[in-house]
Amino acid sequence: MQLNVPPDLETLINKRLSSGGYESVEDVLRRALEAQDAEESWAEEERRALSAHIEEGYQQAERGELIDGERARREIQAMKDDWRLSKR
Repeated sequence: MQLNVPPDLETLINKRLSSGGYESVEDVLRRALEAQDAEESWAEEERRALSAHIEEGYQQAERGELIDGERARREIQAMKDDWRLSKR
């Protein structure tokens, strides 16, 4: 397969090659496509997880299991604080 690439893409490929981290044009393209594939897989997983959370929240609301805004803010803040501590 041969590809014709526009000058801006050729510049990016050459930049990667000159960095020394890639052995060939094929290597640059392979890594770029693998990264894109991984990103798309992650995004799809995140979309599914988000949909599941939305559905769970909807079901909770239907059952009357709601909390007020202030409590929600406190719980979210606590989650953020826990996350920050875990990153240290």
